Amino acid sequence: MKIIIAGAGEVGFHLSKLLSFESQDITLIDPDAESLEYADSHLDIRTIKGDATSILLLHDAQIKGADLVVGVTSSETTNITICVLAKQLGAKRTIARIRNTEFIEHKDVVGFEQFGIDELISPESLAAKEIESLVKQSAFNDTFEFDEGALSMIGFKLSRNAPFLGKTLKEAQNIFPDIPFVCIAIQRYGTQFTLIPRGDTEFKEGDQAYFMSSRQGSEQLYKLTGKQKQEIKNVMILGGSKIGKQTAKELANAKFNVKLVEKDREKAFELADEMNDTLIINGDGRNVGLLEEENIHDMDAFISVTGNSETNIMSCLVAKSKGVKKTIALVENMDYFQLSHSIGINSLINKKLLAANTIFRYVRKGEVVAMTKLNNLNAELLEFIVHKKSKVCGKRIVDIDFPRSTIVGGVVRKGKGMIASGDILIEPGDRIVVCSLPRSIHKIEKLFS
Repeated sequence: MKIIIAGAGEVGFHLSKLLSFESQDITLIDPDAESLEYADSHLDIRTIKGDATSILLLHDAQIKGADLVVGVTSSETTNITICVLAKQLGAKRTIARIRNTEFIEHKDVVGFEQFGIDELISPESLAAKEIESLVKQSAFNDTFEFDEGALSMIGFKLSRNAPFLGKTLKEAQNIFPDIPFVCIAIQRYGTQFTLIPRGDTEFKEGDQAYFMSSRQGSEQLYKLTGKQKQEIKNVMILGGSKIGKQTAKELANAKFNVKLVEKDREKAFELADEMNDTLIINGDGRNVGLLEEENIHDMDAFISVTGNSETNIMSCLVAKSKGVKKTIALVENMDYFQLSHSIGINSLINKKLLAANTIFRYVRKGEVVAMTKLNNLNAELLEFIVHKKSKVCGKRIVDIDFPRSTIVGGVVRKGKGMIASGDILIEPGDRIVVCSLPRSIHKIEKLFS
């Protein structure tokens, strides 16, 4: 695919990096020579210095016939303009990064597609939704829903209390015959090795394991963790950023008791005027004394989303030391993901990874309707729609030649989720969720295209 990315910031660079690994034809445009120089020296892509709203520059980037144009500069106005121009100049599909979440909430009413914008994404909105989902699933450190919860992916670290420790996947399924689940990926403790499990794969203490379950089994999955389900009611958020503000609103609407700590006095008063259901505290959240005064020991969850990754990590560690059950930190450095579980933080959130995942599904062949890359794992979860001409249509799962580094997690049929079993006959309109290592993805795409 020929892909043009406007904006060499954190999202643009990370997206370019992911796509370059896929051997895609990437052109990165940015007015900042230093950002482009770094990208040019680290990635196998073409770079162009200049304003991506320039029609001459877009022609130079060979915009006509481009499969995908992505506007991810820091200005949503610029991104929208780039997408409108690109579509008029012959680009097949466009995606614009925006900050104003009202655009997403009312996109059907406004009709952005008629202006030439196929998709709008907000990294801040994606991060807020991810945080809300993690708070609601208190025992898990990673989660993703397909088709509004018809199928759910959850990830957690296997503790010594896990009832199936030392057992194989087949044995674990026999221990819990009434719970619909399948293990789709494992990362062995202390390694960067991602394993797609089979029936004889043994679970070990410290493994980061990922499971797929249907709507009926999501609540029962807590039995697999060996932990009691902990109710989360009181939440403290550090940082009144866009993510902090939106997270606070969504959690307050879900009837959580929310406190938000914001250092900037003027901003804190603005938030207090706007958010009646949230207690706004003006103060420095790095001050342990302040956190103790605000009864941090009574909090069930602590979420740090300031603009500084180190502050977020350290404040979460302080919260953990005060007995907070669930800690979530926003980080910018992807390398921190490898440290999260070893240092005791439950979950790390990365905006650029969430945004890149959302954009990435448009690069996949076949009709991919949802996709996520498992945190810190070299694996992808993709949801394909089955068409009559798809090679898998009309076949039982057991009869399909799936690569060994791939596993079918589940099937969504008419809104109902089913955990995959070999005798399921795939029908047109089915949505199939597949977990795969990168080396097998192209073969999987051919099966569904």
